[in-house]
Amino acid sequence: SGQGPTLVEAFTYRMGAHTTTDDPGRYRPRAETEAWLLKDPVERVRTHLLASGAADETFLAEVEAEAERIGTDLRVRCRELPDPDLDELWDNVYAAGHPLVEEERAAFAAYLASFEDVPR
Repeated sequence: SGQGPTLVEAFTYRMGAHTTTDDPGRYRPRAETEAWLLKDPVERVRTHLLASGAADETFLAEVEAEAERIGTDLRVRCRELPDPDLDELWDNVYAAGHPLVEEERAAFAAYLASFEDVPR
């Protein structure tokens, strides 16, 4: 009735590969992937919106184009970000300092120092 909190537990399936060099066909049966294609939440919502008349193909094409523009802009801006200070990797791991983190920070710094071309 919308009068309180709602928990939605959603399970879905990673349709794509882990990386560009991964071949899911080596470890996934084709039937498994095909079964999950029918359960794709994005495609199911798209089908529902079209069937219910809440959206048409033109609207969905506009949404897709806008998503592509936003994604392209985000990727461009991310690539323009300056390289982070690698020492900051260890900041905010825990709320307070932790000996293991400091040990790992020191080991990583020594590792980086072993390369001549890494900016410090």
